[in-house]
Amino acid sequence: MKTIKTVILSAFVAVLFYGCGGTANILSTPVENIDNITLKESDLTDAEKQNWGHLDLIQDTIPGMSVDKAYAEIIKNKKGKTVIVAVIDSGIDIDHEDLNAVIWTNKGEIPNNGIDDDNNGYVDDVYGWNFLGDTYDEQLEFTRILAKGDTSHPDYSRAQAEYDESYQKYSNYKVNYEQILQQITMADDALTKHLGKADYSKEDVNAIQTDNEDLDKAVQVANFMYSNGLHSLSEGKKEITSSLESINDRLNFHLNKNFSGRKTGDDPDDMSNTSYGNGNVKPVKKSESHGTHVAGIIAAVRNNGKGANGVANNVEIMSIRAVPNGDEYDKDVALAIRYAVDNGAKVINGSFGKSFSPHSDWVRDAITYADNNDVVFVHAAGNDSADVDVIPNFPDDNIDFKEISNSYIRVGALEPKYGANLLAGFSNYGKHNVDVFAPGAKVYSTTPENEYDTKGGTSMAAPAVAGVAALIRSYYPSLTAAQVKRIILDSGLPITSKVVVGGDPENVKTLKEITTSGKIVNAYNALIMADQMSK
Repeated sequence: MKTIKTVILSAFVAVLFYGCGGTANILSTPVENIDNITLKESDLTDAEKQNWGHLDLIQDTIPGMSVDKAYAEIIKNKKGKTVIVAVIDSGIDIDHEDLNAVIWTNKGEIPNNGIDDDNNGYVDDVYGWNFLGDTYDEQLEFTRILAKGDTSHPDYSRAQAEYDESYQKYSNYKVNYEQILQQITMADDALTKHLGKADYSKEDVNAIQTDNEDLDKAVQVANFMYSNGLHSLSEGKKEITSSLESINDRLNFHLNKNFSGRKTGDDPDDMSNTSYGNGNVKPVKKSESHGTHVAGIIAAVRNNGKGANGVANNVEIMSIRAVPNGDEYDKDVALAIRYAVDNGAKVINGSFGKSFSPHSDWVRDAITYADNNDVVFVHAAGNDSADVDVIPNFPDDNIDFKEISNSYIRVGALEPKYGANLLAGFSNYGKHNVDVFAPGAKVYSTTPENEYDTKGGTSMAAPAVAGVAALIRSYYPSLTAAQVKRIILDSGLPITSKVVVGGDPENVKTLKEITTSGKIVNAYNALIMADQMSK
């Protein structure tokens, strides 16, 4: 049983069902005030951790999107229209056990014959397109600006300042993490030797009584790791080693002005050349897991007894590989959006972003193209704990706060705990430039080679919303992309109590002050509103 504080529930709008339970007969409006919801004090169960984004705030006291409730009470056994969702990301493991049944296939293309059978400009694009070719590691955009050496570039000074700060920060991280790894390794070796086994437990460590200074230090290191939620020093070594790999990537590739990772043979500053890349949309290596994780959040096969459930059924995932280990190129993103639109996608997910965009006009033109062709584009807000009304994050859909698209949605991230710390500390925000918040921290989903993992970021919040958009487009196909956006923003749960913003306890605001809508996304309410609007 959940342990919760007893708080009087108030100001709920009743949800009434009449007739046979079809959504055409639901007489309901979205919840208008949930600020007195009971607070969940107990830790999430394993089942809740793996599915929290689909749970219901009122029923489960967890700020999910009420996806399971929507399936149980609204969708039920209804048949919807298949919706193609393009995932512009790193490679996707299209053979994954929880994804292979929902991967888009280009029916106009004959696999592996070396011919552009459907005349769309891309040879053998059976499951999508790979604009990166064999590229994996890449620089950050501000590093590229500096590497070109053009001091007249309008962003050169800002790029230099960003570079200097980042290089110093990650150089310090490298030294600190190497020292931590050394301490953990020494402690693990000492405890293994003393206890005569490598798989010692916390109880084994706590039972040690010694006057040996080195062994006593090893016990202290182990207890420190246990107190931070780790179950063993081996787990600690694994996490620190993984962090060091990311730090080294940042120094060796992202911040290396002498590194060139692009292997496509084209000029990324020349939009006239679009004949590059290939049809291999899979990850280059197992660690390239981001795209697979995002795809699973949207459309992992529901209730098949395997690891994760996607938000949307009736979905086909179009894989477009355009995001390397580093910053994406504007050219690749612009062409990826156009590829998705031209090949039938009705929803596009973009879980990527950067603070410099030399060819932002190319990407904005592509976003406008998607809007003009009735396609919803969902974009992650970014993970810098920053106000993106002040600090730019690309791609965006506006110039001086004047929107160029009616179907672009930018999404911030929520934690799985309702209350003052509802917002993920890493999430960007912005009254003008972030539309809504959705589950994004500690999200369980698919990773390459039939595995599953928990990741966090606005990268996870965007596909949650893309999944809701796909649900609406599946069951209410007469609605336009602009209407789908409006529904998602208007039907969310309005949180009027103040929350900690950007992870800074001194920065406390209401959602209305840091988003366009002031709401968190709710699939149940969205489908009710979609039903009403479609009549």
